[in-house]
Amino acid sequence: MIQNLLNLFFPKSCAGCESFLLSDEKVICTQCRHEIPLTNHHNIEDNEIFQKLYGRIPIEFGAALFYFHKKGIVQEMIHKLKYKGQEEIGRTIGDWYSEVLKDSKQLKNIDYIIPVPLHQKRLRERGYNQVEGFGKALSANLEIPYDDTLLHRKLYTKTQTKKDLLGRADVILTVFDVDFSEKHHGRHFLLIDDVMTTGSTLEACSRALLKIPNIKISIVCMAMAHS
Repeated sequence: MIQNLLNLFFPKSCAGCESFLLSDEKVICTQCRHEIPLTNHHNIEDNEIFQKLYGRIPIEFGAALFYFHKKGIVQEMIHKLKYKGQEEIGRTIGDWYSEVLKDSKQLKNIDYIIPVPLHQKRLRERGYNQVEGFGKALSANLEIPYDDTLLHRKLYTKTQTKKDLLGRADVILTVFDVDFSEKHHGRHFLLIDDVMTTGSTLEACSRALLKIPNIKISIVCMAMAHS
């Protein structure tokens, strides 16, 4: 009853279009759910994630839930997740994608879910890693352990979006490292991120993880940039 009163006087709005949510809607309104462009990567063997990373790093499985378009619904959601403190968006996307991926044979043998890490300075500035809620929702629903201690970011870097692709890749390949033990040998890691653009960040993280003997890597993102 208290929650219903709060919703009456302080109605929640959709993370995509900012319209008021109905009582049975959570974070994203029904209309936005229908309009968000889905990739269906989980049903495509040689999908765009594989094509983007081909010849750069070996992966077992790769997928993103949404396409990310400039000025689109997904961009609005990710912006609010990263910069407006709306962490529940990540959890909601994680719950959504869990339903899609729960029957995926490629993910049956995943040992750990590993988030792309923030530098400690950036983590203090933002207060949270924007992929944490996403990862923990996947972890809970798919019953796979979540580990945010294995992979870490060594360097604090300025925003990369204005750098050209070559400059960005040159910088970012030196950024990540791993602290592993023998228990991590031969494991299958699911690396997660919010949006895949050039793939440079995921490549750099994967190269760090590949320092661990005999491992496998799969990749899942909330969204993938799409022209």
